[in-house]
Amino acid sequence: MKQHILLSLFLLSFVQLFAQTPPAADARLYDIADAPSADRLEADITRLAGFGTRHTLSDTTSTTRGIGAARRWIFDEFNRISKDCGGCLEVFYQRNLVPAGESRRIPEPTWVVNVIAIQRGTADPNRMVMMSGDIDSRISDPLNFTDDSPGANDNASGMAGVLEAARILTKYKFPGSVVYAGLSGEEQGLFGGKGLAQYAQDNNWNLLGVLNNDMIGNITGIDGVTDNQSFRIFSEPYYPDDANDERKNIYRRFFGGEVDGPSRQLARYVHRLTEQYTTNLKPMLVYRLDRFGRGGHHRPFNDANMPGIRIMETHENYTQQHQDIRTEDGIEYGDKLEHVNFPYAAKLTGVNAITLAGLAAAPPPPPLVMIGGTVEPSARLKWEKPETNTEIAGYYVHYRLTTEPQWTHKRFVPADKLTYTFTNIVVDNYFFGVSSVGPDGNESYVVFPSTLIPRGTK
Repeated sequence: MKQHILLSLFLLSFVQLFAQTPPAADARLYDIADAPSADRLEADITRLAGFGTRHTLSDTTSTTRGIGAARRWIFDEFNRISKDCGGCLEVFYQRNLVPAGESRRIPEPTWVVNVIAIQRGTADPNRMVMMSGDIDSRISDPLNFTDDSPGANDNASGMAGVLEAARILTKYKFPGSVVYAGLSGEEQGLFGGKGLAQYAQDNNWNLLGVLNNDMIGNITGIDGVTDNQSFRIFSEPYYPDDANDERKNIYRRFFGGEVDGPSRQLARYVHRLTEQYTTNLKPMLVYRLDRFGRGGHHRPFNDANMPGIRIMETHENYTQQHQDIRTEDGIEYGDKLEHVNFPYAAKLTGVNAITLAGLAAAPPPPPLVMIGGTVEPSARLKWEKPETNTEIAGYYVHYRLTTEPQWTHKRFVPADKLTYTFTNIVVDNYFFGVSSVGPDGNESYVVFPSTLIPRGTK
């Protein structure tokens, strides 16, 4: 009888232990990954390319041509999406005046106008994740704002992806907010991103991540490779300001973290969700801010100490970027509609959608993670609980070898605990981090330790 009672108690404890552990997947994300429509993306990209040119300096008054007509169509499209979800989007223009001479590509004072739609969260409306695409286009001469510049792949594909993600995700509710952004002025000097980053700071947005989509529709590269099963994720190792922070530099020198800043953790998050929830799609982490010697609209957010990454195709074709439309030596130049692969754009839109959904559904990451274990047989972690109205089921403590690009192991810690010790795992040989997790299994991205546990504390 006694053995039977002990066995029953053991089984009850076993069931309770695993009942506390969140599920390994959120079934909604499988549906979201498959939801983007290649046909809808084709229709939107065709419409955007049909405005003739979307150059930042182009006509703003015409109803059929120029950037003014394009941004008004995007604004109206966001409102149509909002109407379908009962008014769930806040749609507005965000604008800033760029003075003449701010860039050699801004010859006269120019209003740079972004189109923004916010799907407010049910618990933490000021906690946000954002997907952006660029409205503007250009051809060979960055100051030529009159000739045709369809910009089908660069970057009608990214802008259409933002609209499609909004159509999909507005069918769901999340604790955190999702921002859908059409940014202008990218080709003239990243001015739309600069303006929105400043707006986010001025309005106290808690912006946890920016997914900049710039060219997500080309599958045949200048290198002769045709590939519709991979894409690149560009991310900066840490914020630019950190390079001038002596304390942070000393900490990195002795304790590591050279490849573990918030943007890099966001990139790893996209990589992990892609492998978990999509099929026939291989994410490629690229340890650079952007392409070699080039830039994109996530950079202004990095400059403002906000995590931001670039998602894009693997194989670019430079004959179709920033080119006058022409045929020369048998080569067709120009960013035309016929070069866009719409099913591929749908795949990458799905990657964005599951990332936005996962982060908006998850609790926010711990605001501070500390580590200890110098000349000890074990590694100790301690972290702060995030301020949130979103339910936290617990935390995952992660570790990996210092040479591994992705987190390889994790262990669950219940919500009432804010410490964990890896017994007999020597701190010298691994990197460690902590993420928050909700009852539905959605995690925040991982936070790398930024300081030591004070001596004399556990």
